[in-house]
Amino acid sequence: MALIKNIAQICKSKNAGPFNVTVDILFEDHDMYRAVKATGVLTPALFAQLYGVEEADILFTPYDPAAAFKITFPRAVPAGDIGDTDVYGCQQHAPVLDIDIPL
Repeated sequence: MALIKNIAQICKSKNAGPFNVTVDILFEDHDMYRAVKATGVLTPALFAQLYGVEEADILFTPYDPAAAFKITFPRAVPAGDIGDTDVYGCQQHAPVLDIDIPL
């Protein structure tokens, strides 16, 4: 088993407009990326569970040429609105860091 934070080169989040957040998971090693992808652990269902959104609202894109996954989902609170605690969306990747991958 390996945690994403220990095997991904980059795991970050950012705004995708005021109503969505994007999480990027990038691997320096294409073999590691392919191994992670083959496990089937990273899915829209997992991200829906992690972020409390509907699975249908998850845009999940594995991008083989870049050895990366891009996941976009609705923000709980629009950027800058009352109650927003992360206007840039740059701290939203934290739940992804501890995803355990069976390698």
